Amino acid sequence: MKKKLTTAAGIPVPDNQTSLTAGERGPTLLQDHYLLEKLAHFNRERIPERVVHAKAAGAHGTLTITQDITKYTKARLFAKVGNKIPMFGRFSTVAGEKGSADTVRDVRGFALKFYTEEGNWDLVGNNTPVFFIRDAIKFPDFIHSQKRDPKTNTRSDTMQWDFWSRVPESLHQVTILMSDRGLPKGIPFMNGYGSHTYSFINAKNERFWVKFHFKTQQGIQCFTQAEGDELAGKDADYHTRQLFEMIERGDHPKWTFYVQVMPEKEAETYRWNPFDLTKVWPHGDYPLIEVGVMELNRNPKNYHAEVEQSAFSPANVVPGISFSPCKMLQARIFAYADAHRYRLGVNFERLPINRPIVDVHNYQRDGLMRFDDNGGDSPNYEPNSFDGPVEDHAFDEPPLKISGDADRYEQKRGVDDDYVQPGDLFRLMPPDEQQRTIQNIVGSLGKTPKEIQRKMVEHFRRADIKYGDGVAKGLGL
Repeated sequence: MKKKLTTAAGIPVPDNQTSLTAGERGPTLLQDHYLLEKLAHFNRERIPERVVHAKAAGAHGTLTITQDITKYTKARLFAKVGNKIPMFGRFSTVAGEKGSADTVRDVRGFALKFYTEEGNWDLVGNNTPVFFIRDAIKFPDFIHSQKRDPKTNTRSDTMQWDFWSRVPESLHQVTILMSDRGLPKGIPFMNGYGSHTYSFINAKNERFWVKFHFKTQQGIQCFTQAEGDELAGKDADYHTRQLFEMIERGDHPKWTFYVQVMPEKEAETYRWNPFDLTKVWPHGDYPLIEVGVMELNRNPKNYHAEVEQSAFSPANVVPGISFSPCKMLQARIFAYADAHRYRLGVNFERLPINRPIVDVHNYQRDGLMRFDDNGGDSPNYEPNSFDGPVEDHAFDEPPLKISGDADRYEQKRGVDDDYVQPGDLFRLMPPDEQQRTIQNIVGSLGKTPKEIQRKMVEHFRRADIKYGDGVAKGLGL
């Protein structure tokens, strides 16, 4: 027997195809609550679009622990080799809207949610180990420069290059973006990074600084600019479709999970500021340590419920994993959850895709979309005398030593601090990739005023003379 159609309140619907009217040709009656509910729900089917990372694909999978790192962290997910942790990943472009093309030159979001026995651990990173800025107070301005011109409502090369020309710390990320890796052939063919520095805390309550890396087992593969442009016109959803079809046919993409670990004390004297998001830790200083394998092996059944409503926050860490003084991370701890409360409502973590696999006990009550028993008759305040949940100081972290005067500090340690690593990266590229990087820059920077072009050429030259001269020649300067 077929299921009976009902309203959201469970009321049977007698007719879902014709409105209630006053006579055959008369006006529609306001009392047709079936019609009103249908139209009102339709008007609200589109929740507010993410300001960034709006276009995305997602998939479920597992993280399997293959190596013992318990000397660095007491997090239970790492407690035993062979542990399998269910997870969900969302992979996105940054600047484009929901309907934009997948195959555009852009940084890619690499957001992972691990459903652990101690709660959800969200690792919200990108496919690059660095970012354009290191202080979150610049973030709204940076994103405005990547979005649409308020006058023309079009994307503007001038806006983005003007910002980059005035913020030299962006040069490292710009170099990556304009290299081959700025246009991956697909989600399975790119690396993922936690990008920020985080901390591990072990059973002895010792702190280590840590960076997270996910290296693709499929190998890095990239499009040329011409190939990406052609595909954007032919199949705007190329990456989304590719990931879905790979998983559907059983070709499950995998990444090897590594960490870099720095003893807490070494951060004080390390040659780079280890909390600067525009810098990497060279592997010669802190080698990659293998942890496990992540596999994507199950497609969502409903995109809106599982991908669009998925909500990740760097604030979601589990005991044994914690934060660092990274200025960008500190701000994102607030900003991500705040964005979800705006988009999805204050109870967003009770949605099935965001719900942890462990029981939740707290004093949060009420708010939009509270679709469980709202705590029933249990107390909604603390402390109380009625067996409400209580804190456990066993999960206290070791104190973080802080010193110095409160002020607004620039994070640079040297005059050329923002140019060394971009130059090193350019010199690591084979000559043909160097040339493609220069061509990609010229194709975009060439659309901007000469004054901006000259500023950028000076930045490129300070990173590497060959780099700057190549861009200058391409621009005819």
